[in-house]
Amino acid sequence: MYKIYNGRPAEKRSEAEEFSYDLLDRLGIEYLRTDHPATDTMEACEEIDRLMDMRACKNLFLRNKQKTRYFLVVIAGNKRFDTRALSAQLGLPRLSFGHDDAMLEMLGVTPGSVSILSIARESAKDVTLIMDRDILGQEYFGCHPCVNTSSLKMKTSDLFDKIIPFSGHSPIFYNP
Repeated sequence: MYKIYNGRPAEKRSEAEEFSYDLLDRLGIEYLRTDHPATDTMEACEEIDRLMDMRACKNLFLRNKQKTRYFLVVIAGNKRFDTRALSAQLGLPRLSFGHDDAMLEMLGVTPGSVSILSIARESAKDVTLIMDRDILGQEYFGCHPCVNTSSLKMKTSDLFDKIIPFSGHSPIFYNP
């Protein structure tokens, strides 16, 4: 069984993970954390979601066909993602997953570790943030701290009132 902690770990972690904790501390956001084996799928997150009494969100890094526009899509973890519907809403012919090198360059993360927190990086300024409208109605928000071996739980209001404004992004909302 995993243990729940308040705040950041005492020991030094990877640069990406430290970025997340520094951001949350800088913005005065309280959060709970649990450490666990790597989770690459939403199914692998189910036990963690039960422990933390929340539902982690899916975070997808997408691009247009020409590789000129990039998107961070955040949807409720229990929803199916429909690429065609989102492409139609954005007026783009086709979206596909962004390449690992672009993900690392823009968001500072590797596959499996994409997180809403990475949108606050200066290198993410040209990434469009797209959010599931239903997230607004949740009291708590779950995500990785830019590494998939830890999970965080925080108030959704902190995400929308502090993290997103700090990042300089204005999310596009949609209903998957």
